Amino acid sequence: TAEDIVAEQFKNREMVEEGPRSPVVAILGHVDHGKTSLLDRIREANVAEGEAGGITQHTSAFRVNVHAGDEDKQIVFLDTPGHEAFTAMRARGAQVTDIVVLVVAADDGVMPQTIESIAHAKAAEVPIIVALNKIDKPEATDNNIQRIFGQLAEHDLAPPDWGGQTDIVKCSAIKGEGVQELLDTIDLQSQVMELTSDFGGPATGNVLEAKMVEGRGPVASVLVREG
Repeated sequence: TAEDIVAEQFKNREMVEEGPRSPVVAILGHVDHGKTSLLDRIREANVAEGEAGGITQHTSAFRVNVHAGDEDKQIVFLDTPGHEAFTAMRARGAQVTDIVVLVVAADDGVMPQTIESIAHAKAAEVPIIVALNKIDKPEATDNNIQRIFGQLAEHDLAPPDWGGQTDIVKCSAIKGEGVQELLDTIDLQSQVMELTSDFGGPATGNVLEAKMVEGRGPVASVLVREG
């Protein structure tokens, strides 16, 4: 069939124009721990207010121009819903990514959906960077932070001070503290990974979400990976 022919062409696809590409970063974590606020701060737009009940209802991908290290770069972020009803979608969101940023609230700690997010990231075999958010809150005491480090260590996410390998960045989405450090950490991680892509040839990608749109029919949001 025509479909088989196309599939075959992609299987035997040759690199035409290989070059370094932006990392794809998924933001995962427990509901209300500040994932969307952190993304808003990164893209300096306020989307959180437009969402039903402040909970992200769909997976959206966007590319951000960031100044990381000494140069201007681009990072692609996936904003994945944090609500339990969206577990399946989030599982799919974690498979297309290179790096997972796990948002943990410094006044709360590791919660059921945090553990679920860790499991998704481990299943996808992608590096995890922990963003310890809400560091400006009075409840984010040193004792509480040490307790959270302990909780993370139980899931093999210990910081270097604890003899682990995980980058933990303290930040506040509301005040903008630590956000640049987070971007720099993502940039460093992606440099280590030496991510490349084919900028020529036929395009391939991942469907992030698909829906029926009145007057247009089925519409898919696709993250183009090659071509």
